[in-house]
Amino acid sequence: MINLTRLWTGHEQPADGLRYGHGQAAEASARGRRPIVVWNITRTCNLRCVHCYSDSMAARYPGELDWEQMQTVVKDLAAYQIPSLLLSGGEPMIHPHFFDLVDLATEAGLKLTISTNGTLITPEKAALLKAANVAYVGISLDGIGEIHDQFRGKEGAFKAAVEGFKACHDVDQKTGLRLTLTRHTVADIERILDFIEEQEIQRVCFYHLVPSGRGSALQILRPEESRHAIDTLIARVEQWHRDGVHRELLTVTQPADGPYLLLRMERENHPNLEAARQLLSWNGGGANSSGRGIANIDTQGNVHPDQFWQELHLGNVKQTPFSEIWEGKHEPSAAMLEEIRSIGLPSNEQRQAKIEGPCGDCRWFNLCGGGFRTRAAAVNGHIWGSDPGCYLSQSETAREQLVGV
Repeated sequence: MINLTRLWTGHEQPADGLRYGHGQAAEASARGRRPIVVWNITRTCNLRCVHCYSDSMAARYPGELDWEQMQTVVKDLAAYQIPSLLLSGGEPMIHPHFFDLVDLATEAGLKLTISTNGTLITPEKAALLKAANVAYVGISLDGIGEIHDQFRGKEGAFKAAVEGFKACHDVDQKTGLRLTLTRHTVADIERILDFIEEQEIQRVCFYHLVPSGRGSALQILRPEESRHAIDTLIARVEQWHRDGVHRELLTVTQPADGPYLLLRMERENHPNLEAARQLLSWNGGGANSSGRGIANIDTQGNVHPDQFWQELHLGNVKQTPFSEIWEGKHEPSAAMLEEIRSIGLPSNEQRQAKIEGPCGDCRWFNLCGGGFRTRAAAVNGHIWGSDPGCYLSQSETAREQLVGV
């Protein structure tokens, strides 16, 4: 994740310790941190979104973890001391044990986030989430009105999601908005940002598209579209900061946003340039993301490097605790994780030398880590290709331009 609010304004954010090694509960190193775990507790969903990475719909899927198995997973994750657990789907609130799981996880001391389409959040359910000390509820939105309904495959989905936002707001439950950057959403981005202000949403995450599941049919943004989107987000962050509004705005699944931010800061002689450079250097981008700082447990109990990399199986929690899989104590996960993390390579230079294409000769590698490896693997067929979602120009990535990085 790239926290534009933190980097552009210098204003401290809640997860700085985990993301940048500064502030409360700061990690010693990005490589040594435990992963945030995204757990898809069910594939069943009441919507049919065009960009769904799990290809979910309103159907029953055999083989999902039973309640006893879910309790075992929670116990292991709590003992392993992961920094955060994100419950996702499908639509997680459909699961018959959803609130049982919420209570169990929070009582075990896990910091809990819910990723939902928001349509099932009633005032009563919002109150239950607040009472359970859920850290925040992330509601997905992909446009205003009919645009969102078209993406979600159901008329009235936007209205129901807005009601979900309001129900959480009324009980002071922190909410976040999750949005995937596509050509439709980029075209509607100003109205989406206006909606965020109107609804007083405290946290918003803009995901760059990862071609997986039904999302494989969507096109990655053109470079000029990505640049326009990030420039628009930066402008709104600046405005909120001037107005004294403390709202987190993050971008996800594209570490190149960090170098792009620094390039703008350099051109504008931004006072936070060096501080932002240091924070991004500590983070390391994609090198410390999938398979290291993020993990996924799918509905069948399979463990993956992240929620989009469903093709790569590291083990299954029905047979082996997640903690053992992640620590490389279970084959074939040990060899796979070593490859993803490049444990055998003592330096970033050697890791970069293995990457083919533009990422293999980019001056920002120490900050970006070669982009989002999951997208690179999906498009290239192996993990050592370049990230096709990178929108930096050749002149911006050329090594001879390297100054102070």
